[in-house]
Amino acid sequence: MINRIEITSEIINNQTVDVYTIVKKLNKDQLNEIASSLINPVYQTFKINQPTYIEKFSWAVEIGFLPGVTDNVATTTKEIVVDKLKIKFLENEGIYTSKLLFLNDRPSKNLINPLIQRIHIKSEKEYLKDKGMDRIVPQVNLTSANQVDIIDLNVSDEELVNIGKSGIKNKDGSSRGPLALDLSYMKAIQKYFNKLGRNPTDIELESIAQTWSEHCKHTIFADPIDEIKDGLFNHFIKRATVEIRKRKGKRDLCTSVFTDNSGAFRFDKDYIVSHKVETHNSPSALDPFGGAITGIVGVNRDAIGFDMGAKPIVNYYGFCFADPNLKSQIFRDKERKQPLLSPRRILDGVVAGVNSGGNCSGIPTPQGFLYFDNRYQGKPLVFVGTMGLLPIKSSAIKKAKPGDYIVVIGGRVGQDGIHGATFSSEALTSGSPVGAVQIGDPITQKKLSDAIVKEARDLKLYNSITDNGAGGLSCSVAEMAKESGGCLVNLEKVPFKYPGLEPWKIWVSESQERMTFAVPKNKWKKFLELMTNRDVETTIIGEFNDSGQCIVQYHKKTIMNIDMEFLHNGLPVRPMKTIPIKSTFREPIILKQKNLNQVLLIMMQRLNIVSFDFISKQYDHEVQANSVIKPLQGKGKVNGETSVIKPIFESLHAVAISQGLYPSYSEIDCYQMAGACIDTAVRNLVATGVNVEKIFLLDNFCWCSSNDPQRLFQLKRAAEACYDFAKVYETPFISGKDSMFNDFKGYDEKGNPIKISIPPTLLISSIGIINDVFNTVSIDVKFPGDLIYILGETKDELGGSEYFAMNKSVGNNLPKVNALKNKKLYQSFHKASQKQLISSAISITRGGLGVAVAKMTLAGKLGVEISLNGLPGKTSRNDFVLFSESQGRVLVTINPKNKKEFEKIIEGNKFKLIGQVTNNQQFIIKGLKNEVIVNLNIEQIEESYKSTFKNY
Repeated sequence: MINRIEITSEIINNQTVDVYTIVKKLNKDQLNEIASSLINPVYQTFKINQPTYIEKFSWAVEIGFLPGVTDNVATTTKEIVVDKLKIKFLENEGIYTSKLLFLNDRPSKNLINPLIQRIHIKSEKEYLKDKGMDRIVPQVNLTSANQVDIIDLNVSDEELVNIGKSGIKNKDGSSRGPLALDLSYMKAIQKYFNKLGRNPTDIELESIAQTWSEHCKHTIFADPIDEIKDGLFNHFIKRATVEIRKRKGKRDLCTSVFTDNSGAFRFDKDYIVSHKVETHNSPSALDPFGGAITGIVGVNRDAIGFDMGAKPIVNYYGFCFADPNLKSQIFRDKERKQPLLSPRRILDGVVAGVNSGGNCSGIPTPQGFLYFDNRYQGKPLVFVGTMGLLPIKSSAIKKAKPGDYIVVIGGRVGQDGIHGATFSSEALTSGSPVGAVQIGDPITQKKLSDAIVKEARDLKLYNSITDNGAGGLSCSVAEMAKESGGCLVNLEKVPFKYPGLEPWKIWVSESQERMTFAVPKNKWKKFLELMTNRDVETTIIGEFNDSGQCIVQYHKKTIMNIDMEFLHNGLPVRPMKTIPIKSTFREPIILKQKNLNQVLLIMMQRLNIVSFDFISKQYDHEVQANSVIKPLQGKGKVNGETSVIKPIFESLHAVAISQGLYPSYSEIDCYQMAGACIDTAVRNLVATGVNVEKIFLLDNFCWCSSNDPQRLFQLKRAAEACYDFAKVYETPFISGKDSMFNDFKGYDEKGNPIKISIPPTLLISSIGIINDVFNTVSIDVKFPGDLIYILGETKDELGGSEYFAMNKSVGNNLPKVNALKNKKLYQSFHKASQKQLISSAISITRGGLGVAVAKMTLAGKLGVEISLNGLPGKTSRNDFVLFSESQGRVLVTINPKNKKEFEKIIEGNKFKLIGQVTNNQQFIIKGLKNEVIVNLNIEQIEESYKSTFKNY
């Protein structure tokens, strides 16, 4: 029986109705009890199996999810019903949610995302005649559950290329989706199975594709490139860390680098802190909410799956979008039937997805950034990170042992997330699979997270743990099987969301909220009992062994039998060559202005500088009561580039997190771009009170057209810079991730083919230890009369700057990092901060000195008066000095009584006393010749800074 409950919010908006479709035989009292549990009786009413009527409307529109798409509200509602009525739902019973809208205007197709949502429309006349909307049940109906196909690889090279690119063909001629395997890979697979005297099954070929994907194997960083035989990762990133750790010796705090789900370091004598930053770009382009929430709950599992299980204590985000006001439409197909979502839709969806994932999981989200460039229209970049906390006494070397049960806990498997790993290894096109889209369920994951890190871990109920991320079971089980030497999986035992899934889909599905464990047989009963009591579904799906084979059976029939060595290491090496590229851009012609008031106000409104407090205010950063320096700083609530967290409530130790990112520099010089990213990431932490000796880095390379030799040259130069600058600062890389094909191939509004590639983008995330939380420094000026100093040199380095971009130019003279000089300055700054000589400090980053001093002033709601006369460095004109993005600079304020002691500590570095904090709410800047060039009040600056996203 199909029941329908419609809930109307009388006060908030009576034109929107929440609909719950319940497929189960229930009596009137049961339905009333359910409906009463779902409403707030103060302002909501409900109707059961009766239509909702309002006085005036022209159209009734019902929007719900397509069959098989994760419906988190429905899942929670089902749990409410089960708990309240003490009943069970059978296989074909369920709950589905939707929204009913009453509109006066004709509904637009833009109301839904057709990849995940369905829409049902009736006119007022039809609605009244039919007595409401139809009762639609979006159930999944699949009929090919037992189908296992043999794939003939003894075909022409052309056909091998087709299979590798488009995927295995179904019987109707349609493609199953990309395998992302080039001819050399397909030849290697062909040769392997020819030696076995047979062709592969579909599940074997799909499993190899997931395991060998660029997303999982990072082949562009691993394979030889030019003279670098050991690959970019080993030669630059890993080598930097190895050499830094060796040089540090006993000072080395790293505990895990590049080998586990996250990187980690020793926080104090009792705890380890882990950190990982991931990307979820391709899915977020198709379904921003689903892509983003899946990204954040996925990286949460990287913390849970680190070592024997770390508690997620901090979330992190970073979003690179096109201008949300951009109106041009682009399409995935020539017929223009598959429009890409608008930048505004993507922004709203991604922000909401990370909100839901973090807030519903009870994990604070104190730090993040926004960056805008219209080259992100085809593919946005969605960075998500999680910091974890693990007691040293709970740490162990994880190792699945022969005889251990293969146990999967958490969510069930469906068609969502099919080909996620291979999809993310290619450009976004009309053939990009809809099945790659998923929606995470943070409530389900919260239950398994607590059961693991608060109970099962310390009871030592398992030998190994990892998350089900890219490639699903095909990767998690096969990766853990390397520890034991082999595995045997009984695939029919995997819990399904709905019947009818083909075996290969079960194996590679990336359905969320799942973890895989190696559980000793003598601990299984206790493990199961614990998970059952915490309402976490738990299933044995096989055993680990030392057979050297990865074997998958389905109803006792072997459908996959691949040698472990070939599965993990059989992919051929593909040497790469680069072609040097040097871009030269026209230098801008900008007229000199005596008064820069308006220029500064316009700069403060720019998308890459303006306040994004609309995000900071909705992302809960207080939930675990660990925030020290918060996302919005000072009385003026200014977005800071660094946040400070106290992981252990009773301890004075704290952790600071920040980042550096300069995509606008990359087309000029990727080496200097990477240097600026590292210097900024380090300097941001130093300005908060972190010792440069206790800083750790994470790298996220997001590149485009990575089969283009010129793009590879840029990548090589950026990786080389990572080695050079990390070595000087002695900041080891503890973790990283790359995403190599962030290109969009589609069509414009006229049907012309277009390719939109992101600018080569490197995110350097930084994390550092503060020994005494009382020595942290925030950006807001605090006391009238305090002296203002600039530390470091200012030069006419405006290539790729926000100021040049405001003048629709790029320029050429990038900021160049002198790491040796900067490190000395940062060490001196730290000494001053430890003596509590510094009232406030801000790292000078995007927008230069003018923006930095404006943010300090606005944060503290006090006036300032400064002069640019005699600034250290070579400068030519007022606007260039004000908006130069020279690296290595920090702006500080100190009490005048500390002047002598402060200058003595900073002596030997470039610095200058440039002004004073005032109490008159005036913002005054004098130029190179001591003439007044900016004279504003704080209210004007605040209005500009908070104007752009005011209505978001």
